[in-house]
Amino acid sequence: MPKNNNIKSILLIGSGPIVIGQACEFDYSGSQALRSLREDGIETILINSNPATIMTDPTMADHVYLLPLNTKSLIQILKEHPQIDAVLPTMGGQTALNLCIEADEKGIWEDFGVDIIGVDIDAINITEDREQFRELMLKIGVGMAPQATATSYLKGKEIAQEFGFPLVIRASYTLGGAGASFVFKEEEFDKKLTHGLEVSPIHEVMIDKALIGWKEYELELLRDKNDNVVIICTIENMDPMGIHTGDSITLAPAMTLSDKTFQKMRDMAIHMMRSIGDFAGGCNVQFAVSPDDEEEIIAIEINPRVSRSSALASKATGYPIAKIAAKLAIGYTLDELDNQITKSTSALFEPTLDYVVVKIPRWNFDKFEGSDRTLGLQMKAVGEVMSIGRSFQEALHKATQSLEIKRNGLGADGKGHTDYDTIIEKLTYASWDRVFVIYDAIAIGIPLSRIHEITKIDMWFLRQYEELFQLQKEISTFKIDTIERELLLEAKQKGYGDRQIAHMLGCLESQVHKKRMDLNINRVFKLVDTCAAEFKAQTPYYYSTFESEVETAEGEVYVQNESIVSDKKKIIVLGSGPNRIGQGIEFDYCCVHGVLAAAECGYETIMINCNPETVSTDFDIADKLYFEPVFWEHIYDIIQHEKPEGVIVQLGGQTALKLAEKLEKWGVKIMGTSFKALDLAEDRGSFSNILKEHNIPYPEFDVAESADEALAIADVLDFPILVRPSYVLGGQGMKIVINKQELESHVIDLLKSIPGNKLLLDHYLDGAIEAEADAICDGENVYIIGIMEHIEPCGIHSGDSNATLPPFNLGELVMQQIKDHTKTIALALNTVGLINIQFAIKDEVVYIIEANPRASRTVPFIAKAYKEPYVNYATKVMLGEKKVTDFDFNPQLEGYAIKQPVFSFNKFPNVNKQLGPEMKSTGESILFIDSLKDDQFYDLYARRKMYLSK
Repeated sequence: MPKNNNIKSILLIGSGPIVIGQACEFDYSGSQALRSLREDGIETILINSNPATIMTDPTMADHVYLLPLNTKSLIQILKEHPQIDAVLPTMGGQTALNLCIEADEKGIWEDFGVDIIGVDIDAINITEDREQFRELMLKIGVGMAPQATATSYLKGKEIAQEFGFPLVIRASYTLGGAGASFVFKEEEFDKKLTHGLEVSPIHEVMIDKALIGWKEYELELLRDKNDNVVIICTIENMDPMGIHTGDSITLAPAMTLSDKTFQKMRDMAIHMMRSIGDFAGGCNVQFAVSPDDEEEIIAIEINPRVSRSSALASKATGYPIAKIAAKLAIGYTLDELDNQITKSTSALFEPTLDYVVVKIPRWNFDKFEGSDRTLGLQMKAVGEVMSIGRSFQEALHKATQSLEIKRNGLGADGKGHTDYDTIIEKLTYASWDRVFVIYDAIAIGIPLSRIHEITKIDMWFLRQYEELFQLQKEISTFKIDTIERELLLEAKQKGYGDRQIAHMLGCLESQVHKKRMDLNINRVFKLVDTCAAEFKAQTPYYYSTFESEVETAEGEVYVQNESIVSDKKKIIVLGSGPNRIGQGIEFDYCCVHGVLAAAECGYETIMINCNPETVSTDFDIADKLYFEPVFWEHIYDIIQHEKPEGVIVQLGGQTALKLAEKLEKWGVKIMGTSFKALDLAEDRGSFSNILKEHNIPYPEFDVAESADEALAIADVLDFPILVRPSYVLGGQGMKIVINKQELESHVIDLLKSIPGNKLLLDHYLDGAIEAEADAICDGENVYIIGIMEHIEPCGIHSGDSNATLPPFNLGELVMQQIKDHTKTIALALNTVGLINIQFAIKDEVVYIIEANPRASRTVPFIAKAYKEPYVNYATKVMLGEKKVTDFDFNPQLEGYAIKQPVFSFNKFPNVNKQLGPEMKSTGESILFIDSLKDDQFYDLYARRKMYLSK
């Protein structure tokens, strides 16, 4: 039992829908905390309005409430569960903390006799109130940048006059740097000050003297009730101060800190944590360090909760911060708990890394036309990737290969910038692709000193880049037949992909792969063991690297591979890579359920993914986790090593699907729907032939590969025309055009960004109703798990539409057509597993828009609404273990469930907020209503056409 035996029932507050600045890191933390509390026999009650996550799965907590995150919902839950002893608000990000504070101010916790654990309200108030925090830091001798608080416009002007420019304005009690900005000139100040005061819920801003060019560090700490403190991870930002940590390239361990300064920073962090309050749990501290020999340390902020970086720190070290933080909150001490990786040492130890971890954010600026793409104090990234390597260079390359932005790594892929002015501008105004542009700058001969002067990035990192470029230059003097083993091995050890080496040598990727196989240059897999191999690790969590051969005294030559292959039958599940708009946490939910279902069928489960924010990359979800890029070369090497029965691709969104063709080509078995069937659905020509054969209506369409062809097609199709590229997710590049001029300009733009793509031109059914169906098919039987009707008209992307389950406005004739078409198409495509079909309904006729034979964005929503584990069932069908007829389907939903998209437009103030065929929402919430007379439904329905744009 936990050390505090009075706590038997805990309410955990989740973080709600995903927005920029608060993503699924908190879903991961909350899921881990819930599992941790249940291990101790504690009853768990969860409130979270996000249907897309594993966290709100009925198996995660004893009681899951998919309710809006407000005090009204809290009161409802506390009345229904008078047994709740405590609330844990530190796992749900700023949203949960703010709700906890509001409930505290209203006296709700006191009224129901509920204790707050894991944090101290006073600690939150001290850290969020920048004036109080500053006074405390000065009192305990921790340096801070000159700063002052303004609660009015006039006060702000006075402070600016006193400090001089450049300045930083930060709004209090906000998330992801909302309301924060740099002010370089006096004329920008008024507007930015007003914005900061408006955004802050308490209308307060802190104005700091800007520490431009200083280095930035983060420390993740844990403390127990006996005041034992461990520092789990030190994270260094490659980008200097001035770029939000969520938008910065970060790495662990810290690379450019002297040991003396590191020890001083540790002491300061511990001192700060102890000074802000007496609580047991996690804490994140951020520091700035002057970039000179003095290495002066200044505190930036402290967050007394599990932070965005905690997920990264957990995955980087293998130390499950949220799991341990939850145990500390219920009274355990660090020395009583096991280290989860070694199982033989205690949690009261600090991880030591014998590898390097690099995190690169993933942006989606293409979805926000006209947005300011420079990076600054407000976070703009929608996701992130993490990689693990034996050196910074290897980890950096692997991270760039994980981003899925059609780059093969740094340089050596023919896609770099070569124009001097463009490069200088992208370095000066921190661009999202600066990680690549630094390499380009070196390649065109810009001196390191100049790059450092512009970017203020530490020279150590720039020299690492320079070494990589020198290696590329050297390799480029060889051909595939003449390159020596040592040089090829060095390129692989520094992270260069086979594709990049092929680019340098002027040959094919497959030739490089064959050459290194012949030369015995093979990937080896290493354990993430948290303690630099001082103790044996028990948890199978791996990364890949390349090693030089070692010769033993007996003359045996070998390289050490720590991933031991068992003789069990295995299944690999391909993850969905970094979160982005159109491919979010829903696919992580599907992957986790796929892994668990395969385990139930007796398979050893293997997960491949590179997203540190998610539950699928938790160290104890799959039997084996390979924290690797979802990038062909890495996947193929793992498959060669593990030799699985097959690979599941239909749960990881478009990322995994895109690899299906290669898997097929190289003879790897795809579980469930075959590549041929997946491709059939994407190829509109073949797909429409299937529809024709079965007399299923679809909007008139044609395929164009040039602007000329598109204009000729327009003469036949009639405007408005919906233009969309093939093989994309989230409606990328889709647009409704109403005349030939718009058509020509959009087609030219698309073919510039996606050369060689087949563009689909559909006659757009103006004023049609849109609906979609998800189904499970085993090749013979079809079960429709849900039909949803969109409240907005056809033309707004399904991910951006409010949608109801079941439909609210479709007659029996239409419903029957939807059911018939769904069954016919699922069988015609030889679907084995999940399929999603989208429909447009006009004049009582149901037209097919598209079919996706894979897990869709809506599957988790339907599973939550109907309280059924559909992904579990579908996985068993894919594996051939069960038929659809073997399941006892029993959906339960009174009234309606409404899927409500959530947008992050506040990060891009000047962007067109109109909605169209390209998806822009970052997350969603679920709303249950008893009837269509509900005011909230009426409000949504009344506004349904307001935002429709082309």
